[in-house]
Amino acid sequence: MGAFSAGELRSAVGELDGWSIGENDIAITRQFRFADFTTAFAFMTAVALKAEAMNHHPEWSNVYSKVDVRLTSHDAGAVTDRDLTLARFMNGVASRLSAQA
Repeated sequence: MGAFSAGELRSAVGELDGWSIGENDIAITRQFRFADFTTAFAFMTAVALKAEAMNHHPEWSNVYSKVDVRLTSHDAGAVTDRDLTLARFMNGVASRLSAQA
């Protein structure tokens, strides 16, 4: 579970729709927007189950239909493969839920 160099991180995040590199290159961030609170909550529930299974928990907040997410691997002090895996999962869940709306 190694951290990415700045160049590797830019390349990896460039392949993640909607994600940005956060402060000091130690996190990635994204805001998800859904049709309503129920859909946003369904997203968070699905992600919570995956995060728990991975033992890798996001920093996030929810206001009505928006979910703001920050991912970092605290033990590495940087972005690692676990963050990218969870970000890809989140994108997939968000895509499925948006398609159902």
